[in-house]
Order: sequence, then C-alpha cells, then structure tokens
Amino acid sequence: MVTQAIAPKTYSIEEYLAREKTATQRHEYIDGEIVPMPGGMPNHNRILRNLCTFLNFSLIQEPYELFVADQQLWIPDRKIYTYPDIFIVREPIQFQEGRKHILVNPIVIVEVLSKSTRGYDKDEKFAAYRTIPSFVEYILVEQDKPRVEQHTKVAEGWLMREYSGLEATVSLDAIAFEISLTDLYNKVDFSDSEV
Repeated sequence: MVTQAIAPKTYSIEEYLAREKTATQRHEYIDGEIVPMPGGMPNHNRILRNLCTFLNFSLIQEPYELFVADQQLWIPDRKIYTYPDIFIVREPIQFQEGRKHILVNPIVIVEVLSKSTRGYDKDEKFAAYRTIPSFVEYILVEQDKPRVEQHTKVAEGWLMREYSGLEATVSLDAIAFEISLTDLYNKVDFSDSEV
C-alpha cells in the first residue's frame, strides 16, 4: 500500500484575517498556511515583562513605539503574518496598505526562544525578518539559561554577538538602550525547564 502525503490546506489572506479576528489562539500565516502559535511558559512571560518594563521607560520621550506579543507584523516578501514577542518601530508607524492594525516597519525584533520555536526563530523566521527594509536588529533570548544572541545589520551583512551569565549587559545598536542580564532574567526560575 502506497501512502500519499496530504498537502496542508491553504487559505487566502482574507480568509486568514477573518479567522484571526475571532480566534481564541493566535496563528501565524505563512504563504497560505495557518500555523497555531503556542502559549508562553512562565519564564517566557517573566522575560517579556522585564524587558518591556525597561524598554518602555527608556522610550518614553523618544520617537519609537514598543509593541508586545499581540501586535501583528506583515512580511510582504514572504507573505507572512506573525506576532513577534516584542518589536520596536520608529515613528511614524507604517501600516500594511489598506489595513490600520497590521504594522510593517520594525527596526528591532525580540524573540524569547523555546524548545518548540528555537530552530524556526533562528533560521526561517530570521531569514523572513531580514527581508524587511527597516529591520536592523534581532535579539534572541534563551529562557532556561542567561544567554542572549544579538544580530545587528552592518554594511557587510549581519554581525552576531553572544552574552552569557547574569553579569553580562546587552546594549542595542538601533536605539540607546542597555539592560543587564540580571534585570532581564529577574525572577526567572532556571530550574523550571520546559515540558
């Protein structure tokens, strides 16, 4: 008996956006395919809370806006709608043409890595983000150990730097901002590993 692979059902952008309005769970749209996004673990949420607190305070009088988790981003070159953990936009905000709730011009994107998304966030998703003209900095934060990867766009391509240990400090290049890993990982329980 020969089995055939069943192609995943594909949806139009309009079908996806209509479904997403009433969905109880967030979904990414990847060139016609709708992919559920897993919920975050406590450490994931602690890291987001810590980083957003410091970023928001730092950006109060600056020409940037900070968006967290539930804000959609459109990547036109890859036909992807996604929800980055955190992203920063330089004002004025730019929206997808014809839509006043989907953004297109991030300069910094942050993803908190999990076992289920690590490979995608570091490879395919990063490749998609790099097609966005305004995008210049990508921060990947581990949640089970104090470690951060920083990818910065430079003339020759992308420069990667790593920070490990609670004594390290990460400084962004796109905006005037720095945070110690002690503050970033405040109240994170490293013994609370993902299931």
